[in-house]
Amino acid sequence: MKCALINPNWTFRGSVYFGCREPHLPLEYGYAKALLENGGHEVILVDGQRESLSPGAIRERVAGFAPDLAVVTTAPSYLFWRCAPPELRVPRETVRALRGVCRTLAVIGPHGSVTPASVLEKLGVDVVVMGEGEEILPLLAAREKGDWGEVPSVCYRENGTIRVQGGPHAGDLSLLPALHWPDAMIRECRHHHHRFDASPSSPGAEVEASRGCPYRCSFCAKGAFRGRYRKRPLPVVLEEVDGLLAQGVGYLYFIDELFLPDRRLLEALRERKVQFGIQTRIDLWSHGMLDLLGSAGCVSIEAGVESISERGRALLEKGCSLSTEALLDLLIRARKSVPFVQATLLDAQVDAPEEVERWRSYLQDFGIWANKPVPVFPYPGSREYEKRWGPPDGQAWERAHACYLERYTSFSDIQGSGLLPLECLEREAAE
Repeated sequence: MKCALINPNWTFRGSVYFGCREPHLPLEYGYAKALLENGGHEVILVDGQRESLSPGAIRERVAGFAPDLAVVTTAPSYLFWRCAPPELRVPRETVRALRGVCRTLAVIGPHGSVTPASVLEKLGVDVVVMGEGEEILPLLAAREKGDWGEVPSVCYRENGTIRVQGGPHAGDLSLLPALHWPDAMIRECRHHHHRFDASPSSPGAEVEASRGCPYRCSFCAKGAFRGRYRKRPLPVVLEEVDGLLAQGVGYLYFIDELFLPDRRLLEALRERKVQFGIQTRIDLWSHGMLDLLGSAGCVSIEAGVESISERGRALLEKGCSLSTEALLDLLIRARKSVPFVQATLLDAQVDAPEEVERWRSYLQDFGIWANKPVPVFPYPGSREYEKRWGPPDGQAWERAHACYLERYTSFSDIQGSGLLPLECLEREAAE
């Protein structure tokens, strides 16, 4: 079977999306492509964002390949599944452009993982994959529509009725090979994600050493996808890293939801003299492991502190046993060997603004940056959503989006102004 894996050309005008706007390596498609090809399928990857392709240009590229199965993602990359654009404007435009050029249209991503039936109806596709799709797509590619009853973690229509089959899939990371990207693609990767200590002078790339997180913070929507914590085999990770370094990559960003202290990995990275960035919980690190992290080449830490108070962190169900003073001590220790350290703050709605500003100023004296608290979006699938409204239903994304716009009058710097209701964004695509 011929399969096309499509990353749309994302636009964020009017969106509450607060993730990075730059293109990133579509790791989920890299894994899926490798597994599909191992199964004897012919595969192309069409990265509309990296190549700045219009929906029409994407259609032309895909039509020239004439696939049996075309897959569209509803989030820019695995890195942003937890904070994807709530609206389906761009996926809808892409799906509409692909009508008639393939036999089967499928979507993957966080939206369908949480609300599969509504995504199936909104996008009008043939099948929605729930959860991590690398292992599910080969199962779909190997079967005709009439045999989809044997495929787990999918949603599709059968005899006019929507069938939700199983729950979101959690992949077996031991089955995922080391990714090897074309040289030309890597040469185009000029963005160094979350790096502020130096301007890019070489390609940057994203890699994954682990997946999932054992914590259940109320604001995090990873429960229905990338939920259970798993590690990739170290030899596979290092094979991938070595391949990227051989292609001239000078900076790596680990997309792990929770980059945990791992002495073997850090010592191996130190031998390779690579520079990299991570996102982590600073309360899980010791002084000694932070020193090793710095000597291994880490130049950027995004540390989820969330609130300056124990009360705020408890309300966000952070599960942090350390005091604010102890967290400060660890942040200061990390900054001794890592050029850029960020303490990420969310708006827990209990911390006085003047206290937050005083805390941020104090950190700046040590060369540590703390952002202004970001408003919490109640993503469907998160504990925050469930506490407010219960399990997500067909209006979950609309409900969460409307609440967000009603609750807050100011937003993060990256979101800008002119934010539009979700219905307006999706209606624009439909029209």
